[in-house]
Amino acid sequence: MCETFVGTVTYMSPERIQNQSYSYAADIWSFGVAMLECATGKFPYSAAEGAVNLMLQVLYDPSPSPPRDSFSAEFCSFIDACLHKDPDARPRADELLSHPFIRKYEKESVDLGAYVRGVFDPNQRLKDMADLLAVHYYLLFDGADGLWHHAKTFYGDKSIFRFSNKQFRGQNNIFPALTDIRRKLAGDRPREKLVHVVEKLHCRAHADNGLAIRASGSFILGNQFLICGKGVQAEGMPSIQKASLDLANKRMGTFQEQFILEPGTAIGVFMISEQDLYIQA
Repeated sequence: MCETFVGTVTYMSPERIQNQSYSYAADIWSFGVAMLECATGKFPYSAAEGAVNLMLQVLYDPSPSPPRDSFSAEFCSFIDACLHKDPDARPRADELLSHPFIRKYEKESVDLGAYVRGVFDPNQRLKDMADLLAVHYYLLFDGADGLWHHAKTFYGDKSIFRFSNKQFRGQNNIFPALTDIRRKLAGDRPREKLVHVVEKLHCRAHADNGLAIRASGSFILGNQFLICGKGVQAEGMPSIQKASLDLANKRMGTFQEQFILEPGTAIGVFMISEQDLYIQA
C-alpha cells in the first residue's frame, strides 16, 4: 500500500503529494493535521479553491502550527513534530507516546462520556437525526423512480414494516411492499402524484441507543419534492408558509408514520428496525 496513490488529499503529506516513496511517517503527518483541526475547530489550510491549490499550500507554505497563546507549549511541540516537511524528521508512533504532551496527562483520569455529554446537546442530536431521516426518506419516496432503490439500504434482515394489518420482515420483503404503496399513491396522473407534506415531526430516545420518530401530515397533488411543515425545516426546500399553500383545500388524505431507528453494524450508521404506516383518505 505504501506504493499507491490513494487516500484523502486533504490530509496527504508532502511526500505523498510529490508522488515520492513514503511510509508510516505519512500517517504521522495526517494525524498531526487532524489533531490540529480538532483543537482549533477548523482545517489548517484553505481548501475552498480546490485540491490543486490545497496541495500547493502543503508543499510550499510553512507547516501549520497551533497559536502559542491558546495552547500549551507541550501541545504546540507535539503538533510541530508531526508536521515536519521532512518525513525523516517526524517522530515514530512509539516516540510520540513518550512526548511530554502525552506524558503530561497519562496518569489523569478522564471521563470521556461526561465530556461528550457536555459538548453535545442530546436533544438537538435527536432532532437532527429525525430531520435527516424525514428529509432523506420522503425525498426518496416522493422523488424520481431511478433513486428509489436507495431506500432499501435503510432496512436490515430483521427490520419490520407494518401497514394495513399486514407485517413484512426483512429488506427483501419490506422494499417491495413500500414500492407497491408508492406506485398506488403515484397513480396514473402524467404530471402530478400524491406527495407528503410533513406537518409534525416528534422524536424521543428509544431503549439504550435508539431513536423513535413519529411523522404526520397530509397528502397533496404535487411533483417530485417534499414540502416541509413546522416539524422539519431543510435548507433549500420550501416551507408551507413560503409556498403559500392552502393545505386545507388541497389535502387529499393524511398519514401517520412511526420509525424506530437502532444502531447498525457500522459506526454512526442507523437502521430502521421498525416502521408503522397509517393512511387515511
